[in-house]
Amino acid sequence: MDVTPLDLDRQLCFSLYRASRAVTRAYRPLLEELGLTYPQYLVMLVLWQEDGPVGVNDIGARLGLDSGTLTPLLRRLDHAGLVTRARSADDERRRLISLAPAGRDLREAAADIPARMADLYPGPAGQREELKAFLDELAAGLD
Repeated sequence: MDVTPLDLDRQLCFSLYRASRAVTRAYRPLLEELGLTYPQYLVMLVLWQEDGPVGVNDIGARLGLDSGTLTPLLRRLDHAGLVTRARSADDERRRLISLAPAGRDLREAAADIPARMADLYPGPAGQREELKAFLDELAAGLD
């Protein structure tokens, strides 16, 4: 019986898993300077990109997170004074998340993180862009 197709090192999923863990690990010291975890940073990126309140479901859809994962994350960001949570005036069931002043200020401190991460990447910038395009295409094809 040929088990070569099952060799761990031949699995795309394993390469993606290792790369994801390595990238998250590289982000850790940069985000610790801001007092954020990697998932909290992703939420903040969504909020920094938007102009105004964002629904919890919209954040979840954007990040691929369910409410069971997202709610505690948002609660911690709220307790840290970075965001505010409020009910929608139009629909009491809908929760809206907005940047608090401290969260807005944190954007400036985080502005250099993408460049600092790019400096850690071993390949040329064009290769990074190609990799990102491939990963975006892969994710879209599997969703």
